[in-house]
Amino acid sequence: MNIFERMQKLDRRWIYIVVALAIIIPLMIPYNSDNVTTPPTENLYQMIDSFAGREDRAILLSFYHDAATMPELFPMEVAILRHCFERNVKVFTLTWMPAGAPIIEYAINTVKEEYPDIQSGVDYCNFGYKPQPFALVLGMGDNIANTMDTDAEGRKLENLPIMKGINNYSEMNLVVEFSGSVAGMTWIVYARPKYGLNVSVGVTAVMAADMYPYLQSGQLVGMLTGLKGAAEYEKLVDVFAAYREPGRDYSIRVDEDGNKLLPGRPFGREILEDESSLKLSRITEQTVAEFTPEQYAAFTLKYPGQIPLLNSLAEQQDGLITIDVTKITPEMRNQMGETLYREINRLTRNTLYKFKVARIGMNAQSVAHIMIIVFIILGNIGYFIQKARQTNN
Repeated sequence: MNIFERMQKLDRRWIYIVVALAIIIPLMIPYNSDNVTTPPTENLYQMIDSFAGREDRAILLSFYHDAATMPELFPMEVAILRHCFERNVKVFTLTWMPAGAPIIEYAINTVKEEYPDIQSGVDYCNFGYKPQPFALVLGMGDNIANTMDTDAEGRKLENLPIMKGINNYSEMNLVVEFSGSVAGMTWIVYARPKYGLNVSVGVTAVMAADMYPYLQSGQLVGMLTGLKGAAEYEKLVDVFAAYREPGRDYSIRVDEDGNKLLPGRPFGREILEDESSLKLSRITEQTVAEFTPEQYAAFTLKYPGQIPLLNSLAEQQDGLITIDVTKITPEMRNQMGETLYREINRLTRNTLYKFKVARIGMNAQSVAHIMIIVFIILGNIGYFIQKARQTNN
């Protein structure tokens, strides 16, 4: 028998084992792959980023799902929250489903662990579970504080610092609804025509086809589609919002004109098309921070008392100065302080696992799909060869 005939007689359990390994191995051993971003994801990112640092702008995240669809939707939610916390965007959260309330808390706490300065009621506000969605959707168009009254912690909204400059949909001018069903329809039907609210959705992959007509008609400003959409947004956050250039001060400051100087950098198509962006979105473990001599000089000036310690860690490599964080002992970490250690660790471009879940999942999904396609092609070739031989005989 030739290989195609053998494929026809192969026990299907071997096929299941190969496909299982094609999924498990990329999950256990992540590898770097290029994830091309698409306009629906980029448009949503740019709109959220346009609110960065503004007191009179905010976004609303609606968690309209339960645990069943978390594998696809939760990475999206984490990525957008991370974007908001990195770029100082005010964010509100709510859910129309009781089962969605703990998911909101889980998402916020997952991201907030890496941002010790982020405060509830100042940088974000969780409305929690709210019934009567139709009344609330319309009510917020007139006055958010009067409609919601209190947040999930029972605090009066009108007393929270985050509400400064935020009154209705004129300021909270974007809602992103995450759902595995009829995502965004309440907002599209009621809030968009009456108040002009910008609407975007994050949906499971099987729901994407139902939402494309609304995207093409302009009723949706953007859309995240399944794990692929989440992976795209993770990449955009790494390349732009989480970007840090060695030696620059990225603490939030106000210039002479009253404009906030924010960390990260604005979206740019030319940056995405540059090969350097691949280095910023790697998902394999990174331990080395790289500096040009000029960047290293500027970096050490920020920590004059730690220059001897930094120099003892620095190494020359291919014209660059490098610091390997694995060589920082606990005693050195205590000596340099948590602020300096966090900055060096960030400059390694090492992304925490929880911020690259979708990209790791996409690697496994891609390999599994390729294996299935190979089996389908080989199986069909074998089938037609077998039929041809039977006809000839």
